[in-house]
Amino acid sequence: MRLKPFLSIVLLLLSLSSCVEPGRQTDPGPRAYARERLGQPHRVAPTVPEMVEPTGVITLDQALALALEHSPELKAFSLDVRAAEAGRLQARLGPNPELEVEIEEVGGAGNRSGFDGAETTIAIAQPIEMGRKRARRTALASLEKELAEWDYRAKRLEVIREVTEAFVTVLAWQKRLTLAEEIVRIAERAHDAVVQRVEAGRDSPIEQTKSAVALATVRIEPQRARLALKSARKRLAATWGAKIAGFDSVVGEFDRTAPVPSSAELSRLIGHNPDVARWGAELEKSRATLELEKARATSDITLSGGWQHFNETDDSAAVFGLSIPLAVSNRNQGGIRRATYLLAKAQESGKAAEIKALAALEEAAQRLASAYAEATALKNEVLPGAQSSFDAVSNGYRDGKFDYLQVLDAQRTLFEARSRYVESLAAYHKASADVERLIGRGIDSIRTVRKQ
Repeated sequence: MRLKPFLSIVLLLLSLSSCVEPGRQTDPGPRAYARERLGQPHRVAPTVPEMVEPTGVITLDQALALALEHSPELKAFSLDVRAAEAGRLQARLGPNPELEVEIEEVGGAGNRSGFDGAETTIAIAQPIEMGRKRARRTALASLEKELAEWDYRAKRLEVIREVTEAFVTVLAWQKRLTLAEEIVRIAERAHDAVVQRVEAGRDSPIEQTKSAVALATVRIEPQRARLALKSARKRLAATWGAKIAGFDSVVGEFDRTAPVPSSAELSRLIGHNPDVARWGAELEKSRATLELEKARATSDITLSGGWQHFNETDDSAAVFGLSIPLAVSNRNQGGIRRATYLLAKAQESGKAAEIKALAALEEAAQRLASAYAEATALKNEVLPGAQSSFDAVSNGYRDGKFDYLQVLDAQRTLFEARSRYVESLAAYHKASADVERLIGRGIDSIRTVRKQ
């Protein structure tokens, strides 16, 4: 069999298949605004070395760095991005050619017995995608990758919020433990003063009993604080995938607060929230899906060509073929209609996502403003007054001007004021983390822009 004509036909078909609907060779990547919305380039977490568990005292920046590098949840989202990239690679590929081998006139009777009269055909068939299916499929896969990147950004911000809140919880319980131990020391000094007055005959023994009961009561608080602190430390360590907390304590500017931006200022930044910003890409994906479904209504064709050999005469000839499906009943009507409805759904879902994010931002901003106002009032007005009142009553009790019930009342007021101050600071920092998650950037950046 002469193969030269056959190889020429094969090469011709392959060249035709490579020229029809080429996939885009450049990587479009996410759109420019997608990178700008978070104020920093997107980076999928690379492979990192094994984590070295932190010891001693750690800061918030160290905790965030550990979580962003080693969080199992964040790693899972980064793998989604890589999987989407692989999907885009696959979408660029066209259909493979098919090798066809056909032997006719074999095993008959008479002159057609055996292979004497056989006709052998060897051909290559190449399906050709019409309607720019490959280009539309690649565009859709690129948008799916972009959405995976938006989801990664959202999860990254979520991890930052979770770490910040867990860190603040540890810091708050450290403050509560220190406060509880200080209150115990104050109660012990007050109890010693009562014992001295009772032994001197200036108070009845019942006052000493009351003092002993009050001291035993406040001694319970440090034990509770230690257990809660241990649990909070484990929760913080879990954010970077550790099963135990190897660090001893955390350090941070717990008392630092700043005026809260207005709701209007914060609402203008809602577009930086990945949960809202992603819907631009989601709409484009829905439109790309609709275009692909429309393209699927166009039938593909299959070109074939090869060489046929006749054993009986030892002659050969070229063969060509063209196959076109007839779109009689199936014109992908259902797929097009479904894609149309999904596009309308994406439009409404995008609006709903923005409204929901704005409502959550308004709530978080109100909590932040309330916590700031309470912390400021407690620091500037309540705590100085409670401390001054306690000092005056304690000194007056030693001089016989007040009874012990007044000392207990002043001590309880001081303890409650300090505890409430710690609670308000914790609420302030947690609300701040919620706001930053919703606006996709730090609140400090707003204050910086305002000063410029």
